[in-house]
Amino acid sequence: MKKTTLFDIISPIMIGPSSSHTAGAVRLGLLAKNIYKNKPKKITFKLYNSYAHTGKGHGTEKGLLAGVLGLRVDDRRIKNIFESDLAKSIEYEFQYADNFKQHPNAVEMTFEGETNMFIAGESVGAGEIAIRRINEFNVKLTGKYNTILIVYKDMPGMISQVSSILQYHNKNIASLNCDRNAKGKEASMIISIDGAIDNDIVKLIQEIPEVYFVSYIEKLEN
Repeated sequence: MKKTTLFDIISPIMIGPSSSHTAGAVRLGLLAKNIYKNKPKKITFKLYNSYAHTGKGHGTEKGLLAGVLGLRVDDRRIKNIFESDLAKSIEYEFQYADNFKQHPNAVEMTFEGETNMFIAGESVGAGEIAIRRINEFNVKLTGKYNTILIVYKDMPGMISQVSSILQYHNKNIASLNCDRNAKGKEASMIISIDGAIDNDIVKLIQEIPEVYFVSYIEKLEN
């Protein structure tokens, strides 16, 4: 029996093929779905540079849409995702642009629904990805770790309070990234964790004064 590959699933005719444009696109969409969490009414994908010019031949659009709809890279439905009931359940649009400041395989995703969210990322090669921006905050999410996203008021001691909760529950921090709009204004904290996080820890972080929003983002399966 012939072994089915990702490139057989995405399209019977591939230009390349390229894991950056195929597997990376699915993983970008799926991680964006895990971040947004809600069911969107509309998603606008803006593809840049190489993604914009060669994405159709590589199945990039199929991969991105399949990912935000919850399909993994080995799902056979990706090949015909545009004709699927899943795709017909939401509104979506693809836009294309060139920008030398952007990564060659960059995409911006705007989710519209009960809440709106802007998520930007890139496929960095060999199926590896990075989410670089969520709304107005700079981040770095690769999907390799379970991650806590926190939006809070920028003030002294916030990192210490969060890390103390994690330390008390014997959770090891793999990486931590912070960003802010301005001193004393809204800030974000992205904490990647070794292992899983239960809901009790999320609730404790939510109870910290001046924490506005907490979201637990599960890592992507290989």
